[in-house]
Amino acid sequence: MKKLLLIVLFSGMMMGAYAQTDYNPNEIKLNILNTIVQGSVEIGYERFVDSDQSIGVEYLINDRFGYNGQGDGKKYNTSSLLLSYNFYFLNNDPEQGNIYVYPFFKYRFGDFTEPADGGGVLVTDMNSGMIGIGAGYKWVQRDKFAIAPYVNIARGFSEEVNDRFAAVEVNAGVSIGYRF
Repeated sequence: MKKLLLIVLFSGMMMGAYAQTDYNPNEIKLNILNTIVQGSVEIGYERFVDSDQSIGVEYLINDRFGYNGQGDGKKYNTSSLLLSYNFYFLNNDPEQGNIYVYPFFKYRFGDFTEPADGGGVLVTDMNSGMIGIGAGYKWVQRDKFAIAPYVNIARGFSEEVNDRFAAVEVNAGVSIGYRF
């Protein structure tokens, strides 16, 4: 999976080398909020196909269902890959900020373990696909540094995950990024 992410990132950078734009078409980013709050690492790459649209890919390490915690024997052994298409609205000057909306597909893989009543360990297979939509607000300083608070909601399609957790998952974050 890591090799796939590297191939996608490298391909996007190569496309950026040949692009003829008056803005930086590539952005790498990190969800700093969830790194601090949950200890998860969410890194992403966004490739602008126009000044108001982009394709995004994110790799989420130690991904958790929503904001459910670990502890008391509960442990997430999960990662995710998220693909999105981002639409930016309202403002032609990104330094003033832009509202953006993004439909996405997320695939989580791994498992969740927890102690069973009466001893033993219960294992939930977290391999599942989700579709969702998110929205946020992004500021870009001098077409280099970006900061964006966002929230998203997704619907999962695994009966096993939906039996243990909920069918609908809410997530939020604050990403910081660098454009090139």
